[in-house]
Parts: sequence; C-alpha cells; structure tokens
Amino acid sequence: MEEILADIIIDKSMLLDILLAIVLGFAIGFEREITNKWAGLRTHMLVCLGSCIFTLLSIHAFPVYAHSPQADPARIAAQILTGIGFIGGGTVLRHGYSIYGLTTAATLWITASIGMACGCGFTAMAIVCTVLAVGTLVLIRIFEKQYIHKGSKNPRKFKVSFYSSFETADNVYSLIIDKFKSIFEINKAASSSNEGLMKISFKLDIYDKNPVQALHKELNDIEGIESVSIQELYE
Repeated sequence: MEEILADIIIDKSMLLDILLAIVLGFAIGFEREITNKWAGLRTHMLVCLGSCIFTLLSIHAFPVYAHSPQADPARIAAQILTGIGFIGGGTVLRHGYSIYGLTTAATLWITASIGMACGCGFTAMAIVCTVLAVGTLVLIRIFEKQYIHKGSKNPRKFKVSFYSSFETADNVYSLIIDKFKSIFEINKAASSSNEGLMKISFKLDIYDKNPVQALHKELNDIEGIESVSIQELYE
C-alpha cells in the first residue's frame, strides 16, 4: 500500500516545476492570444507542460537503467524537438505573397525549451528566458511599428476599382498616379452599368503591414471617389 501511495504522491520539487511550466507557458501564450494568433494560451501552456513532463520522465522514470553503460537520460527529452517541429510547421501558413506564423512557430519552439528547463530544475533560467521571450515579442513589435513600418519583403498585390463622375475623373486619375508610386497598371473607361460615371481601376504593390486599411485611408483623402472595391491578387 505504501508503495502505491508513493507512486501516486508526486515529489514536491517536480510539482513546482510542472506548475512553473504552466505559468511560464501562460505568459508566452497570453501575448500570442491578445495578438489574435492561432496558437494561443492553451497551445503554449500545453507545449510547455508537455515538455516539462517529458523531461522529468527522461530523467526520473527509468531508475533501473540509470547506471547502465547504455543509459541516456536525454533520449526522451531529445524527441521533444522533433515533436515541436511538427507542431510549429502546422502554424506556418502562406497566403498569396505573404507567409504567416513564423513568429508563432518560434514561440512554440522557445516555449518547449522553457518547459525542458523547468523539467531539469533550471527554474531561474526558465523565468529569465520567459521574460526575454515576452519582452522580445512585445517590445520588438513596438519598435517595428515605429521604425520599420514598411519593408521590401513580401509585397502584396491589390486591385482597386472605383467610380467617379466625368467631371472629376481626370483630376482623380492624376491624383491616383501621383499618390501611389507602386502602380504597375491603371485603366480608365466609361462605366457600362452606371451612366454618367467613369470606372477607374489600378493594380499596385503594397508594403504596408495593414494594406486594406492603408489603401482606404489614402483613398478617403481624394474627393470624387465612389464605391471603392479592393481585391487582393494572387498568382
């Protein structure tokens, strides 16, 4: 009976490691959750918890073989990296010209390492790395918005169509060409469905992080534009 109870009652230090893994996984998952990412609170908490448990098992679950020449306490823990590779790969998505989910895949990877640190008993390292990870996600995002608002990576192509009256069409056409420097195609023709209106459509590359919002903001500054349609182009 005592042996059964000993198996059921978890060691206090292990329990603290497991609880710490849950808390630290929550910290990173919370940042992903509030930024509306697919892998959020539950995913990061479970990854951190699972990594911690597998590491604890790798160290403590096989005492019979602990002193064997073939003993390798890191064998189970090493497979965590392989498993996280599959999970992280599932969060990376391509949408047109853009690739999403790389940062979330990286957070799952660092979360697994933090869970392993908890399982090994390196609590100070786990806490410091969590603070650094969350700080990187939050502070670098602020830095990017302030100083790296636009870039040349992964431009997205959009087609913008709208109607304008004959009286203002020429002026709007000129303003569009002056305002949007990345236009690679533009057309102007009388509308076949709306009499008295001119249809203007153009295609352009957008480097802004929020392309639709950016286009609407710039188009709203031009008078004479009616019923705007914005469509992303894919190849």
